[in-house]
Parts: sequence; C-alpha cells; structure tokens
Amino acid sequence: MKIMAKFNAVLVSVFLIGLLIAGFTSYSVLHGNARDEVIRHAGIMMGAAMAIRGYTIREIKPLLSAQLEREFLPQTVPAYAARRNFHALQKNNPGYMYKEATLNPTNPRNRAMDWESDIIMQFRNDAKLTQIVGERQTPTGPSLYLARPIQVTNTACLACHGTIDRAPATMIKLYGTANGFGWKHNEIVGSQIVSVPLSVPVEKANQAFVTFMASLVAIFAALFALINLMLRRMILQPVNAMAKIANEVSKGKLDVPEFDTGGKDEIAALSRSFNRMRVSLEKAMKMLGD
Repeated sequence: MKIMAKFNAVLVSVFLIGLLIAGFTSYSVLHGNARDEVIRHAGIMMGAAMAIRGYTIREIKPLLSAQLEREFLPQTVPAYAARRNFHALQKNNPGYMYKEATLNPTNPRNRAMDWESDIIMQFRNDAKLTQIVGERQTPTGPSLYLARPIQVTNTACLACHGTIDRAPATMIKLYGTANGFGWKHNEIVGSQIVSVPLSVPVEKANQAFVTFMASLVAIFAALFALINLMLRRMILQPVNAMAKIANEVSKGKLDVPEFDTGGKDEIAALSRSFNRMRVSLEKAMKMLGD
C-alpha cells in the first residue's frame, strides 16, 4: 500500500471516530436543550395558571359573592378560570393543554383520566414529591407534561368540597351531590398538569443536528482535499522525483540533472544530501574507471 493510501486510511478512520463522538454528543446536547426549553415553557404556563387562580380568588369572587347566593357561577372557581384561559390558548396552539385533574371533582370535566390518576397517586404516595416531568404519546405526537400536586391547604375549599350539608345550595343545584365532596384538609386531591408538544422543538433540534453534521463533513472534505494536495506537492512529488533520479543513477546514467527543491524544510535538506551523495558516487565511479 502506498503512503498516500495509508495516510488517507488513517485520516478517514480518525474522522469517522470523531464524527461518531461529535454526533452522539451534539445529538444529546441538542435534544436535551429542546427538552429543557419545553420544560421551561411548561413552567411559565403553570405560573400563568397560578396567577389566574390568584386573580380569580382575590378580585373576581368577592365581586360576585352576592350573586352566588342566587346562582352558582363557575367563573368564580379558580380552576374554571385557568382552564378557560388555556382553552383560548389552544385555538392557536392545539397541542398545549392545561388541566386540574381531580380524583373526585365537582365538575365531571375535571375528572382524572387513567394516566393522570397514576400521577396523582404518585403525589399521594410520596409527600415530598413536588413535581413530575414525563413524556407520553398523543394523537398529535410526543408530548411533555409537567405536573404538580393539588393539596387542600386552605380550609375555605372545604366549604364547597367538605360535606354536602355545608356546600352552597346553588352549587348543588348545578352539579348535584354525587361528586366533589369528602375532601379533607391537607389531602392531595388532584394534580395541575401542563402538556406541551415536543414535535416542534425536537424537529428544530434534528434540523440543527443535520446542519451541524453536514458542516463537519464539509469541513473534513475540504481539509482532506487540502491535506492530500499539500502532501502530494510537498512530499510525494519531491520523493518520487528523487527516486526516479536514483533509479537512473543506479543504471549508470550520471548525466541526469541535479534535483533541487529549494527552501529550508526537511525535503530540501534531503534533496541536498541526495545531490551530495550523487556527486560522491559519480567521483568514485570515475576513480574506478581511471
């Protein structure tokens, strides 16, 4: 195998190993960043829901307290206000979802589905658990969810969800007596869950990965061509020329011209040494001839 072939084999091997390492690292980093970005957005959405809940409790419910004695208004319920706000958001962002999933809700729309019930049970089984982040498949693709427990820390909640006899008559008239009662103080009754689609950030991460890897391949191809050109012009061509002259001299042809590359590099030093050896050989052959 020629030097050029050996050199290129080593160069390509090193590149492939580096490409695999760079590909694995960049893929992990890009997809990790995409996941972190989705979690950050989910956290912002959760914070927005909490802000809406607080606003409803502080400013909306007091204004409608007198009317609540005649008719129960869902608009005074913090969970209802947060859900309606995100319902408007879903019109332009169908993959986004917010729900206050409850095991025993007053409004059947808030009843936890199977996977949501599993999340609630995790919170109930581990009092120190304050947040759960996970992924699940949806009809529109993979989705990341952020869940936090709903705990009855305010005893005012028990006025509606404690016992049936204490619940507002207008609420019972609207929702009935079958659900939403029996809650206890400090009990975890549900979970706030925000779901954000992963398809868009993952697609962007994949595009960035492909662009990065294509750039690496293009850079390597340019370096490969440049290194081969330099190797050929600076080393292989001078060495081949000296080998050709040496071959002619070995056949007794002493009238071949000297080889001189000029410069001060190692090949130039080798050419000067080669010329001195050729001159010495020529003188020795003349002495033998005399």
